[in-house]
Amino acid sequence: MKTIYCTATSLDGFIADTSNSLDWLFQFGAPEPLEWTAFEARIGAIAMGATTYRWLLENDLMRPGAAPKPWPYRQPTWVFTHHTLPVPPGGDIRFVQGDVRPVHDEMAAAAGGSDIWLVGGGDLVGQFWDTGLLDEIIVTIAPVTLGAGAPLLPRAVTRPPLRLRGVRQLTEAFVELTYDVQRP
Repeated sequence: MKTIYCTATSLDGFIADTSNSLDWLFQFGAPEPLEWTAFEARIGAIAMGATTYRWLLENDLMRPGAAPKPWPYRQPTWVFTHHTLPVPPGGDIRFVQGDVRPVHDEMAAAAGGSDIWLVGGGDLVGQFWDTGLLDEIIVTIAPVTLGAGAPLLPRAVTRPPLRLRGVRQLTEAFVELTYDVQRP
């Protein structure tokens, strides 16, 4: 079982702009990390922060004036938040807060040996890094710069450095990098 941060970023390392928008990314169409079906099949649990969850609700699943869409994932999802948030139809959503270690234990048990996908944001992923619970980073890089916004991973990761395991051009616009997280 691995805990994997899989996301898209601008060339200058931001996963969202200063308004938490992803319009810069979706101008290219939705990038498909890896072969999406194969990636999703290896995932047994999902974690995300409240900002990521709210973005999904407000921009896709529960848009004002539109019929709600069902939750897009079959896996149980842990949302780290201090707020009460709505749950879209069909979602196995578990709201949590605090230390990521006990929540990771719950996710690992629910995943049953499958991988855990950290969707974002960067600060939440940083908490998994801080506690030694991050194993792999898969990042799709878009050919834009934002200048500011939500950073990919707001932590200094220098010793030991990440180990590059793979580079792949996905389209004319996107490249995918896969890194293993090394332990000191």
